[in-house]
Amino acid sequence: MSVPGEIVLHVGPARAAWWQRRLSELLPGTPVRLWDAVPDPAAVTAAVVWKHPPGGLRRFPALRVIVSIGAGVDHVLADPDLPPGVPLLRITGEDLTQRMTEYVVWQVLALHRRGWELAAARAAREWRQIVTPVAGRRGVGIMGLGRLGGAAARALAGLGFRVHGWARTPRDIPGVTCHAGAGELDAFLAAAEILVCLLPLTPATEGILNLDLFARLPRGAALVNAARGGHLVEEDLIPALDQGLLCRAVLDVARIEPLPTDHPFWADPRIDITPHVASLIDPDTGARLIAENLRRFFAGEKLSDLIDPARGY
Repeated sequence: MSVPGEIVLHVGPARAAWWQRRLSELLPGTPVRLWDAVPDPAAVTAAVVWKHPPGGLRRFPALRVIVSIGAGVDHVLADPDLPPGVPLLRITGEDLTQRMTEYVVWQVLALHRRGWELAAARAAREWRQIVTPVAGRRGVGIMGLGRLGGAAARALAGLGFRVHGWARTPRDIPGVTCHAGAGELDAFLAAAEILVCLLPLTPATEGILNLDLFARLPRGAALVNAARGGHLVEEDLIPALDQGLLCRAVLDVARIEPLPTDHPFWADPRIDITPHVASLIDPDTGARLIAENLRRFFAGEKLSDLIDPARGY
């Protein structure tokens, strides 16, 4: 299977050779060039990128499609000099959905069962039995009910949690109380003892996790942000914890990644940090999904992973 023209690849240096090799294997006959090693920019018809340099895609005059390495495309749309009219695809699929579901269930269960207190007791060599309510007495709120959010909501509902979901438009998910739009945000927040953010990052959701929103949650709620660092107003998190609006936060993402070593979040024991691994895609699975999407795109077939730039997802 091959596609017309050449592919240019921009990904972190640690995995660039792996991605290049795997895509070349899956698309025999199609040259896959690393970003800084393109002999003829006019031969490039597809760009596979993660956080490419702004304006860099303009040097490929025959570019017909851009593919984001991941489910999020905000890093592509942030380019102020993005070539107009070029279709944008993302990577989704069962692998990414399963990884995110595992992460969300893991963190929600740890917060629900107050795992941090058990860890502290273990460190102090204390036999401290902590009684927590069963899942059916705990409200979990999922912000974002797309493919990833919907799957996480269904998994948590299957464990018995009282799951509420919030999205831009109405959704219907069995076992989940769904809310939509700004008019139903307060009712959603009031039910979210554990709030999970899985929203796409758009101008409308930038900074949505802020002090005002935290004040509308049940007092002492917990936060899990596995979406994008731009959703959180970082300056508001520690004050929200200090004021008792939140009891704990789990962050898989940050505005600057890697999180700087001198960032105050590292020193706060109420904040758990994971290094953007919630749904980290491996090159083998990712390359297979990208190759299939490119094949379908150039064959003129319908694609479910096509992005609407106006919406940002």
